[in-house]
Amino acid sequence: MYVVNLPLFRLSCRDGDDEAVPAARGDRTAPPGVSVLIPARDEAEGITACVRSVLASRDVRVEVVVWDDQSQDETAQLVQGIAAEDPRVRLLHGTALPAGWNGKQHACWRLSEHASQRWLGFLDADVRLHPQALSTMLRYAMRRDVALLSAFPRQQTGTILEKLLIPMMHVVLLGYLPMPRMRRSRSPAYAAGCGQLFLTERTAYQAMGTHRAIRSSRHDGIHLPSAYRKAGLSTDVIDGTSLATCRMYRGAREVVHGLLKNADEGIANAGRIVPFSVLLLGSGVLPWGLLIALAWKAPVVAYVDTSALWIGTLVAVVAGVLPRWINAWLFKQSWLGAALHPVAVTLFIALQWWALAMQLCGKRVQWRGRD
Repeated sequence: MYVVNLPLFRLSCRDGDDEAVPAARGDRTAPPGVSVLIPARDEAEGITACVRSVLASRDVRVEVVVWDDQSQDETAQLVQGIAAEDPRVRLLHGTALPAGWNGKQHACWRLSEHASQRWLGFLDADVRLHPQALSTMLRYAMRRDVALLSAFPRQQTGTILEKLLIPMMHVVLLGYLPMPRMRRSRSPAYAAGCGQLFLTERTAYQAMGTHRAIRSSRHDGIHLPSAYRKAGLSTDVIDGTSLATCRMYRGAREVVHGLLKNADEGIANAGRIVPFSVLLLGSGVLPWGLLIALAWKAPVVAYVDTSALWIGTLVAVVAGVLPRWINAWLFKQSWLGAALHPVAVTLFIALQWWALAMQLCGKRVQWRGRD
C-alpha cells in the first residue's frame, strides 16, 4: 500500500505546475479569488504570522476573514491591527456557542457566510502558507475536478513526544488508505483529509450541507470529506510539505490531549481499533520483539530453524520501519522519531485504547476550554 500511495501523494501536488491558474469567472485577466477563513480561539502567539502568510499569496486574489471565538488573549487586537493596514483582512467577533455545535465547526460555518469569493480555504491558525500554496491547490483542484482538496502541511515538532507521535499521521494515511481506489470512488469509506488546510468551491460546499453537516464533530479531517462523499462529491489529499508548515501541538500535555480529543471519531472506536492495533503493532513492534527473542535465544525460538527465522525477521523489521525513515526524509520529519518508531507505534496504540476507554466511561477531553 505504501509503495503504491507514496508517488501518488507526492507527485500530485506538482501536477500541472507549468500551467497558469485559470482566471476568475467573467474576467479572463483576473486571477481566481479565495476567501481564506481562519477560526481563532486564543491564538495570539501565532495569528499574525498566519494572516500575513496568506496575504503573501501569489497568483490568486485573497481575502482573509478571521473569526475570533471569544478569545481571552490579544487575538482580536492583533487581527484588527492588520485589518487597519490591509483592507483584505476582516475580523468577526464570535458569539456564544450554540448547543450541539463544536467550536471550530461553528466558526467555519459562520465564516463561510461572510466569504465573498468563489473558492473557500479553511485554515487553522497555526498554519503558515507558502506564497504558491493556494495557487498550487487551485490548479490541482480545477484540473482534477476535486470538490474538496486537503493538503498535509509539513509538521514542525519540538518535544520528543511530538517527534514520536505527530508523524504517525503519514504512517496511517500512506500505509492504510488505498489512494487509487479513493480517487476512483466517492464512497465515504475512503474519506480522508487534514483539518489544518482545506480548499473547496463555494457551490460544492453548500451542496454538501456546509459545516452544519458535521456540527458536533471534533474530527473535521475525516468527517468533512465524508460529508462531501455522502453528497456524491469528490475529495482528495495531497502532500503539502512544500505548501505550508504547522506546529500542531507544543509539549507532551498538548500532544496527548490533542490526540485523545478526537480519537474516538478516528481509530479509537469498536469497529477500527482491533484491526488497526493488529496491523500497526504487527508491522512496527512485533518484528522487533522477535528479533530480541532470537538474539537472546529465548525458549520460544529454541526449536525453530533460526537461520530462516533470522532472515524473515530482519526483512520484517526493515519493511516495518523503512516507510517511517522515507517519510522523515521526504516530509522533513524527525530522524529521532523514525529511529524510535516501535516506541511511537506502541504509544500511539495505547492512546487509542485510552480514548476508547474514556468514551465507554462517558468522558471527553477538554480542548480550548470546551468539552
